[in-house]
Amino acid sequence: MQPNAPQYTERLTAPRSWWLIAALVGVACALMLLPLGGLPLLAGLIGGTAAAAVVVSSYGSVRIRVVAGTLVAGDARIPVTALGEPEVLDAEEARAWRLHKADPRAFMLLRSYIPTAVRVEVTDPQDPTPYVYLSTRDPQGLKAALGKTASPASEERGPGQSPAPTA
Repeated sequence: MQPNAPQYTERLTAPRSWWLIAALVGVACALMLLPLGGLPLLAGLIGGTAAAAVVVSSYGSVRIRVVAGTLVAGDARIPVTALGEPEVLDAEEARAWRLHKADPRAFMLLRSYIPTAVRVEVTDPQDPTPYVYLSTRDPQGLKAALGKTASPASEERGPGQSPAPTA
């Protein structure tokens, strides 16, 4: 295995129904241009579908990866040594953490169409972020990857160095 090979990777793709909606947006654009003739109708169909597809694709292109001791979630890069124990959230608990239990200071990479999630406390005292919330289709796999990455880091501590505090 290569040293920089991802230990965990997941793309939070948009559901298939959103692609159908993108096609229907193209049809709606075509129908708006119907009175102008056949060529504008075709341009509306192609342009509207393409624009909606770009929006759906960009929203569903976010990735979560664990690479070389770093959690990469969207644009965020967090060293695993600054994270506590990951907590797997089932659909009901994940919904609660998205709504009434949410902290406005938390980093949340959420997708409402993915029911399960992982919540990880941020143990770095310099970081005001209390936790990281990540929507994931494989919460057990992400938890295992974060646990595997955290284990070697804790073994690398020298004598007299205490582990990072966990909440």
